[in-house]
Amino acid sequence: MKTTIVTGATGGIGTSVVRRFRDRGDEVIAVGRDPEKLKALDARPVIADLDRPDDIAAALLPVLPEAVDVLVHCAGRMRAGAVGDLPPAAWMDHLTLNLLAPAEVTRCALPALRRSAGHVVFVNFYDGHGVGAGWGPYAASKYGLRALADALRAEEERHGIGVTSVYPACTATELHRTLREQHGRRYRPELYIQPASLAELIFQAASAPRDARVSELTVTLASPTKAR
Repeated sequence: MKTTIVTGATGGIGTSVVRRFRDRGDEVIAVGRDPEKLKALDARPVIADLDRPDDIAAALLPVLPEAVDVLVHCAGRMRAGAVGDLPPAAWMDHLTLNLLAPAEVTRCALPALRRSAGHVVFVNFYDGHGVGAGWGPYAASKYGLRALADALRAEEERHGIGVTSVYPACTATELHRTLREQHGRRYRPELYIQPASLAELIFQAASAPRDARVSELTVTLASPTKAR
């Protein structure tokens, strides 16, 4: 049986990723902070506050098996705000959850990933239209996440570990609903990428043959003009 770790497991994308890997028969270690939501998943729950990176090892290391096949980073935060209005805490909130936490979870899981020559997937963001007003902290943290993925890919190639950065456009999640409402725009989930569809693409990237790797995957809307 293969083992997959999913962070942000109770979010819209994370829940779909858990389900997709469970469909293969994986043991899924679902990482999140809400015990009740974690219990609702068909997975092994790990309660961890990713806003506290120094505490991640204590929560994760005791439950890690000898080998881990896939690690999918789905946890993320996006709160709109202009550079001129945001205090340091707002930047730290984004950098901590979107960058420092994935780095620490990956560090903890690396020995187990090396034993299986596993795969790490980072869910990033689609910047095909550039960085808009109010997206500063989110975009900065996600650009940092791309650098983390690139460094990890170069460092772990000798261990056979694959690394994929996934860049999805608008996805039908509560986070995207909030973003649309903050900008006074309609939320029309039927026009966006469905979480289950994105989960399938993540699964395929992580399951690529060993002689080929998907390093980056950009996922666009089927009808971008309709979703504006």
